[in-house]
Amino acid sequence: MVPIKISYVVSFSSQDPKYPAENVLNENGIQPWLGCPKDHSRQLSVELQLERASPIGCVDVGNYGCAFLQIAVGHSSWPCDQPYVTLVPTITLMAPADLKLDQNHGGVRMFKEGKD
Repeated sequence: MVPIKISYVVSFSSQDPKYPAENVLNENGIQPWLGCPKDHSRQLSVELQLERASPIGCVDVGNYGCAFLQIAVGHSSWPCDQPYVTLVPTITLMAPADLKLDQNHGGVRMFKEGKD
């Protein structure tokens, strides 16, 4: 399956000025997207626009300090009140011990149809 590029960041919940949400567009993955240090909600969300409507067979996610992840999808032609469809249910990316010890922040998870 050919990779589909993310065209742009539609919206985001929070960002550190040094590590903005647009970093998710960087194909090198060198710079992370981090929440604003003053935002203590402990939750981040981002809405991304793909370059074209496409079936999604797999998703690779680079992680830097995220404990949990959920991926939901929608279509730009849907009405505003139509909810997104869950593609990847909430999963754990970091073990509780790693969170407490502030270690093992980075990693990549690959999600494929029927697997995780």
